[in-house]
Amino acid sequence: MSQGTAVWITGVGAVTPLGHAYDTIADNLLEGRSGVRRVSIFDIAQHPSQIAAEISAIPCPPGWDEEEFAGLHKLEQVILWCCTTALRDSGWWEQRGSTRVGLVLGLGAEWLIIWDADFRRGGKRVFSQEKDAEPLIFRTRRKLGLKGPGITVSAACASGNYALAQARRWLELGWVDVCLAGACDAGVTTLGQAGFGNLRALSRRNGDPQAASRPFDRGRDGFVLGEGGAIFVLEPAESARQRSAHVYAQVAGCGAASDAHNMVIPSPDPEPAIAAMRQALADARLEPASIDYINAHATSTPVGDIAEAHVLEAVLGEAVHSVPVSSTKSMTGHCLTAAAAVETLACLIAMERRAIPPTINLHEPDPECNLCHVPNTARPMPVHVAVSNSFGFGGSNTCLVLKAV
Repeated sequence: MSQGTAVWITGVGAVTPLGHAYDTIADNLLEGRSGVRRVSIFDIAQHPSQIAAEISAIPCPPGWDEEEFAGLHKLEQVILWCCTTALRDSGWWEQRGSTRVGLVLGLGAEWLIIWDADFRRGGKRVFSQEKDAEPLIFRTRRKLGLKGPGITVSAACASGNYALAQARRWLELGWVDVCLAGACDAGVTTLGQAGFGNLRALSRRNGDPQAASRPFDRGRDGFVLGEGGAIFVLEPAESARQRSAHVYAQVAGCGAASDAHNMVIPSPDPEPAIAAMRQALADARLEPASIDYINAHATSTPVGDIAEAHVLEAVLGEAVHSVPVSSTKSMTGHCLTAAAAVETLACLIAMERRAIPPTINLHEPDPECNLCHVPNTARPMPVHVAVSNSFGFGGSNTCLVLKAV
């Protein structure tokens, strides 16, 4: 496959605070429903932030042993559900053993998540790390019976965008025939809630959880932890045409730049994030005015939302007043390593449903975030080009461009 050949998304699997089935997630996003609640999976009383967007019980995928699946850690359940659902959705499930199916999986702090859950149950795995010698990427490839290469990507919130970019490159190089790509996280843990809480990064609107995540709103006071994941099947356009596959979108452009300013504080220099967006648009051979929707990284922090607004002003120019922008973190919370992947899913939904998901809880827009907002209610309109920004901790700035096919 040559570098000029299009790569299409033909399968989707997801676990989110808004549901685990594509249509359910789409309905909830477009209806502006919040997945944020008081934390229920551990004692939250001593934490300053007591709310999160937890995921509900993950159903056992068809063909798996229910007892065995129920005994797996939640993060592994998320990965297996997403991969299995995506392969079935794309029509590649039965052929996965005879096809070079690659796997590029965004994961972060997998051992910390597993040890945290085990310790809460009275376990001691944190003191016996040799029991966790097999990384989840290897376990996943083995359990799914995949024959292609596999790799883990860890770039904080930007991991999903990097995974899709890497998968597209593998297909261009001919290393795989089909590729699973995306990111998963189960970061609503005692460590996650305490760590981000002590940084004062989390909203403390404990008395009104569903109103807590409010990107771009003047009253925002921090983000809300979320969890889940989304995995996509990517394949060459020619292959998808031959199979008459259902196509969600083309992965048209990818851009990335690093500023390495601070582990958690956004850089005051907008140029690296601007460069990532411009690189992605140039890769897709598109001008800013051709964008129909931008899913912003906007996490609901006072500094971060303003920083991204300035990036959008620089990249879009005059179009900043006409290109719709929303942050679906207002509903899903910040899914950490899975954020970019979950927001890619939101873009696909906008394209297929011909409607832009809103930023809920946006009642008084910050004047320093002077954008074309979609407040509180979805906006019906055709979406042919969608852009997803993800700016991760440590300065990992990425942009993904999706085009309708």
